[in-house]
Amino acid sequence: MRLSTKSRYGVRALFDIAYHSQGHPTQIKEISRREGITPRYLEQIFQKLKKAGIVKSIRGPKGGYYLSRTPEEIVVGDIIRAMDESIEPVHCGRTTRARKKCRRESKCPAQVVWREAGQRLREYLDSTSLGTMCKTAREMGIGNASGSRFLDPL
Repeated sequence: MRLSTKSRYGVRALFDIAYHSQGHPTQIKEISRREGITPRYLEQIFQKLKKAGIVKSIRGPKGGYYLSRTPEEIVVGDIIRAMDESIEPVHCGRTTRARKKCRRESKCPAQVVWREAGQRLREYLDSTSLGTMCKTAREMGIGNASGSRFLDPL
């Protein structure tokens, strides 16, 4: 399994908001500067995240994006799914519009392995929240954004 750039950058961008914003709206240009992701690409990502209900936005000079739930309630799996990405290690065994059911499904023990791997990966990604990532960042000694409107993390 290989995650798309949108999924990877989506996780980074939402971590950035969770870690640096303290609940305040964050502008794309701030995330772009800290994360090294172009503002145009971030806008595409945030449109998907907004559609999925993970972020909300406020317009205007003091506006920006903010998390719709607490960092502890948003898991990495939610972000990846918002990017329309599958959390399956391989595509066999999955039936979609573009794919027919695999002919070897009933006689392929490898599919059992891939299905189990996908299940474990989903469980891990669905148990890892932005709050967990923020705690890890603090333990790693990663500094929080400085500025008058930002508070130090707990």
